[in-house]
Amino acid sequence: MKNHFQQLLSNISSFFIRRFGLAEKGSSRQDVHDLEVELRHELLDFFYLLIGILSASFGLEAFLIPSSFIDGGVTGISLMVQELTGISLSILLVIINLPFLILAFSAISRRFAIKSILGIALLALAVHFIPFPVVTTDKILVAAFGGLFLGLGIGMAIRGGAIIDGTEVLAIYISRKTSMTVGNVILIFNIIIFLTAAYVFSTEIALYAILTYYAASKTVDFVIDGVEEYTGVTIISGESEAIREAILENLGRGCTIFKGQKGFSQKGDASGETNIVYTVITRLEISKLKTEIDKIDPEAFLIMTSVKDTRGGMIKKKPISKIK
Repeated sequence: MKNHFQQLLSNISSFFIRRFGLAEKGSSRQDVHDLEVELRHELLDFFYLLIGILSASFGLEAFLIPSSFIDGGVTGISLMVQELTGISLSILLVIINLPFLILAFSAISRRFAIKSILGIALLALAVHFIPFPVVTTDKILVAAFGGLFLGLGIGMAIRGGAIIDGTEVLAIYISRKTSMTVGNVILIFNIIIFLTAAYVFSTEIALYAILTYYAASKTVDFVIDGVEEYTGVTIISGESEAIREAILENLGRGCTIFKGQKGFSQKGDASGETNIVYTVITRLEISKLKTEIDKIDPEAFLIMTSVKDTRGGMIKKKPISKIK
């Protein structure tokens, strides 16, 4: 399915290049190929952004707005202002996000800012013109599923290289100017929003807003990091060649060999070169890998790190079984 979709994007890219003459006359085959790749990625980003806008607008109109619920971030501020003033949410989304979009030009990049402006403008149009039906008025369901669809929208937009909520831009800017992390800035920003909601509306509304934000943030993490969780394993051992063969033949996974310099030895000899094996596996394969390493070298030194996502290689393919 993924290959068919990629092929469709390639065909559309080629059509645009031929139809509008995007490639300069006399361009080499490599130049045309590079242009096709860039255009294909732009089309894929726009597809992600479009799905994100539809999901976020559905979460807002079908769940949050009818029940007068709010969320964190700029979207939460917009929902609060709409409740207090009656101004259209579409207008507020653009106006309140505008300072953050201007900041994005200097804090991140011009390309990112332009794509984000497009995303927020399309979100405002979707909220204003697409009449999504109200799904439920149950408060728990509104908070959970409103946050889920809103988080799905934000996550898909980020996958498309843009934002539909300017909080992240402010967080990145402040983190560069201070010792605070991006996560801490976003947390403080949202705490202020929830305390304001508790003061202006009620504690109950603020508590439901926290629940909505939690559902949205977890969905964003899920969309950005992917369904599967991977582990990068660095293996330092004198039996690196045997371990490499075990990974290839018994786990059916790929690996990379680094050249290293010994820095420690139990026998006191810290000189000489050593090979370092690095591989990426799924969580379910960790136990099998440890078993294979213990068979070869129980004293091997393992370093395991969390990997959010991967591309290429053998990790997302079915393991290659050893033919006997």
